[in-house]
Amino acid sequence: MDTQTARRAPYPEIGPHETGMLDVGDGQRLYWECSGNPAGDPVLFVHGGPGGGTSPAHRRMFDPAAYRIILVDQRGCGRSTPHVADGADLAVNTTWHLVADLERLREHLGVDRWVVFGGSWGTTLALAYAQENPDRVRALVLRGIFLCRPSEIDWFYRGGAAHLFPDAWEGYLAPLVAADGPGAVGAPGYDHVVAYHRLLHCGDPATEVEAARAWTTWETSTSALLPRPAVPDGDPDRFALAFARIENHYFVHDAFLDRAPILARMDRIAHLPAVIVHGRYDVVCPVANAWELHAAWPGSELHIVPDAGHAMAEPGTTHHLLEATDRFRP
Repeated sequence: MDTQTARRAPYPEIGPHETGMLDVGDGQRLYWECSGNPAGDPVLFVHGGPGGGTSPAHRRMFDPAAYRIILVDQRGCGRSTPHVADGADLAVNTTWHLVADLERLREHLGVDRWVVFGGSWGTTLALAYAQENPDRVRALVLRGIFLCRPSEIDWFYRGGAAHLFPDAWEGYLAPLVAADGPGAVGAPGYDHVVAYHRLLHCGDPATEVEAARAWTTWETSTSALLPRPAVPDGDPDRFALAFARIENHYFVHDAFLDRAPILARMDRIAHLPAVIVHGRYDVVCPVANAWELHAAWPGSELHIVPDAGHAMAEPGTTHHLLEATDRFRP
């Protein structure tokens, strides 16, 4: 459990010393970068969403004197090409494509083993990657556990979390009500995720952007314990289209994990050290997810932060993540 100690700030801002575009097949090229110490111990940052992309703030979770910090934008988002807003093919964007992409990146960069750091969807992908490639992972640092089970999608996208955020939920429902009417949206059996899939790919750019904004705003407005103003970064509509379309694509397909649920394969990584950090009041990914993962992973260390929600930047969460990455320094 979390203890109230003096909380640490992230490491100072640094820029990358090396960048590139990696061809992973299927017409996909991934943006990657390395920062910190070129001779340092490799650490891979696995971003959330899916579809969230990386940002300079992500480098600040690691000691740049000790780590070779590796960031990569997953298929269809960030600086990877083609971008979903430009019509990237989602048929070649699945969990197992992304797992294979991370392994290609490891080989491309000449990394033997690395620390893998993931948050939110990044925990799903980090765990799936580690379970496929346990010999290539030295340790894991995981924040805001998301196991991408149907019950978790039901909770956040089909009405459970609406009991805590009815005002934000109204905004999430608005495009669905406009398209299908309030009676249909409120009827038993109405599937919000499937309905959003239709709107996000309807062919009308204005409708697609409106739906993408509403989907993305629902998540961003519920992520922190205390509301924080959004900070625009680049083209917000372009970001929203990638974020909403990719997330929705994964969630209508149960993240392609039907053949390999995360908790059913924990024996593959039981020997690996791991630190799990989760906000007590995480509405996006309830803390029960972290509790269940920790129970299935006796060697893991769990920190439940008493004054945090889902966001990485909340002070208590940041503090424990920095402690974890410092612990795994060479």
